[in-house]
Amino acid sequence: MATGLETREVQHGLDESKREALAERLMAMFNAGGLILMTSIGHRTGLFDTMAKMSSASSQAIAQRAGLQERYVREWLGAMVTGGVVDYDPEHQTYSLPAEHASLLTRAAAPDNFAGMMQWFAVLGQVEDKIVDCFRHGGGVHYGSYCRFHQVMAEESAQTVVAALIEHILPLVPGSTERLTAGIDVLDVGCGAGRALHRMAESYPRSRFAGYDFESEAIEMARADADRRGLHNVHFEVVDVARMEEASAFDLITAFDAIHDQADPAAVLRSIHAALRPDGTFLMQDIDASSYLQNNRKHPLGSFLYSISCMHCMSVSLAQGGAGLGTCWGEELARKMLREAGFSQVAVERLPHDFQNAYFIAKK
Repeated sequence: MATGLETREVQHGLDESKREALAERLMAMFNAGGLILMTSIGHRTGLFDTMAKMSSASSQAIAQRAGLQERYVREWLGAMVTGGVVDYDPEHQTYSLPAEHASLLTRAAAPDNFAGMMQWFAVLGQVEDKIVDCFRHGGGVHYGSYCRFHQVMAEESAQTVVAALIEHILPLVPGSTERLTAGIDVLDVGCGAGRALHRMAESYPRSRFAGYDFESEAIEMARADADRRGLHNVHFEVVDVARMEEASAFDLITAFDAIHDQADPAAVLRSIHAALRPDGTFLMQDIDASSYLQNNRKHPLGSFLYSISCMHCMSVSLAQGGAGLGTCWGEELARKMLREAGFSQVAVERLPHDFQNAYFIAKK
């Protein structure tokens, strides 16, 4: 596709080097956008997983092994080769996925599998028309408009939360491992499809677990998975936590990447505080960002975080008439809101392998 940059007259007074630098970035983004969609498809079809187990092979052999149509696989391989993801031998017309690339693109690579993350762009792209309408008329887009949202979110949770939950995340709360082993009451707020609770329920059979979410589709997925796993120490309910009326019922409450999406996050935090027992702890995982835009300029995922906020996190809150905090509500505002909710102590921890999230440890 021609840009016309070579023939278009440059307006007097423009910094041509600055203009050209952005043009180069935009061209790179254009190619990267296509590669993102193809990477998502490579993940969903299992092509990366298939190729990781094969030596150099023809498109026909790869398609046959993956159980897919060769013509589509061949075109997908074209995108992967020109994008520098897959190696190509033109003499033998064979393709191979380098082991170094497989270590970032296959399900076996979790939690380092970037291919699964690429699914978000297709999920978000489906609501672009609705988001544009919100720009013009206000309001937001409801959760139900996002096709495959819960499926992709559950997959991401399995990679970012569940994989590190027992060994790294829960130990951030002093004494939690011992207490969970002995048996306590735990609530997960905004539990989604319940992946984190399933893992905890399996690991700590003497403890009792509850998962609350206001999305019935997610709760149905969570219940079905618990039944399949034969878990009897966990239950899931459709609950609006902002209106939860449970006093001193839980020893530990968790929320994984859930608070900033809420319609009334302040009310949710107050409900969580009230539902904790006197010596209880609230463990909140949320995006590691600042509440001040200027501090996020060098964030490695800054542009994506504001984009997914505009396309989802902020919008689903506004759709409920909510606060629309957005993904980058930030540590500073989070600390303030936790204190206002009644928490007496708030500590923020980070994990070496997780550059995306911060972990708030709030004591009642």
